[in-house]
Parts: sequence; structure tokens; C-alpha cells
Amino acid sequence: MTDADIRTLSLTEIRRMRDEGKLEPATEAAEAEIDDPSFWERAELVEHPKRRSVHLRLDPEVFDFFIAATQGKGHIRKMQAVLAAYARAHRSDQTG
Repeated sequence: MTDADIRTLSLTEIRRMRDEGKLEPATEAAEAEIDDPSFWERAELVEHPKRRSVHLRLDPEVFDFFIAATQGKGHIRKMQAVLAAYARAHRSDQTG
């Protein structure tokens, strides 16, 4: 691929192309890497702590903000990301 083949697309154009089925994931490179035996020799198992399920009551304005920010998809994941970033920022404040 040359620089002449590369085109800048807006998010709207990308979404339209996705909706029309014109975008395909670039899996060939990923599949080739996984098929390489050295990939598995370098691979490390990363275990994440089990998440806890909680019941959380939110103010309507907070809930509505995240629903609007994610267009109704992934609002819980977005809330988790914000809370995790907050916790990391404050954890580093306490250790510094």
C-alpha cells in the first residue's frame, strides 16, 4: 500500500461504510502472527481479578449523561472506565 492509497475518513464516513458492509477486519496479519510458533513462545497469560457485581443507584443526570455519551451502547463499560481512571489518578496521588 502506498501513501496514495491511504485516505482520511470522517467518523461518519466510517460508520456509513460499516453499516453498508464495506469494511472488513484486517485479520490476515493477525492470523499470520498467531500461526507463527514464536508468537506462542512469547505469549504470556494475563489473569485479571474477577469483577464484582454491585447494585448502584445513580442520579438521573449521571445515568442520562452516560447513555447520551455512548448513544445507549456501552454505557456501563464507559462508567467503569471513568471510575477506574479516577481510582488510578487518586491512587497515584497517595503514593507520590
